[in-house]
Amino acid sequence: MKVAIVIASVGRPQELARWADHCRRQTLTPCEIVFSIASDADLPAGFHDNTVTVLRGPKGSSHQRNSGLNALTSAPDVVAFFDDDYVPSRRCLEGIARVFEAHPELVGTTGRLLADGIHSAGIDFETASAMIARFDAEDAAPNLVLNETLGTYGCNMAFRWSVVKDVRFDERLPLYAWQEDVDFSRRLRDHGVVARTEAFVGVHQGVKGGRTAGQKFGYSQIANPLYLIRKGTMPARDALWLMTRNMASNHAKAFRPEPWIDRKGRAEGNWRALKDLVTGRLQPERILEF
Repeated sequence: MKVAIVIASVGRPQELARWADHCRRQTLTPCEIVFSIASDADLPAGFHDNTVTVLRGPKGSSHQRNSGLNALTSAPDVVAFFDDDYVPSRRCLEGIARVFEAHPELVGTTGRLLADGIHSAGIDFETASAMIARFDAEDAAPNLVLNETLGTYGCNMAFRWSVVKDVRFDERLPLYAWQEDVDFSRRLRDHGVVARTEAFVGVHQGVKGGRTAGQKFGYSQIANPLYLIRKGTMPARDALWLMTRNMASNHAKAFRPEPWIDRKGRAEGNWRALKDLVTGRLQPERILEF
């Protein structure tokens, strides 16, 4: 099976450049590697690797991932999307290929994380690499069992190309495009199974650089779930739980925030979105105006 890789990245040149080495370590060589960036500053000066296609285009996770999909020329069997700060095991792509081979009904999947730094100060590369080295040393056969999930997790997800080649990420979700991964995978459920698997494994560092500003992200925490309710790709119960949980966290921690999160900015963004909801102006794209 041929597996292509698309990585959308902004503001993390060091993490993105490491992916050339990650791919060389794989037991299954990717048929194509695409780095989709917004500017030359998103890669180290002088970066060149003839195994990587580098695209430059509009900033935003959905835009950049779509650019990557549009650029694929190898007719892969599977396309995998990874965050730039995801560190894969050496059998990651092999596991992806094997789980899709084993389950013809599978159209989208997300893998197992040994650790996720997104809810902490983050995991440094040396620590993440050590965790992966210990896992790889066990050399265990991939676990091909599928487990139910409501959607894929954007830092590590893979899709059957025959299903997604004409599907694109929603570009009405701008910049960080919060919940675009869930929206994309839920639109595929009429075509087959979307599930979690332990067939491929990695560590998500949760690097804090290159993320959306607090007020913008806070606005998206309200605007994006409500938009997806209207679109029909997020149940109202799930959306209301997301919004309530995030608003509660932002306000409870606003005066003693984690050093890596702008809680006050997020809370302000939450209220700005609610004001726009009442006045009929609420749209995900509004974050581009402030």
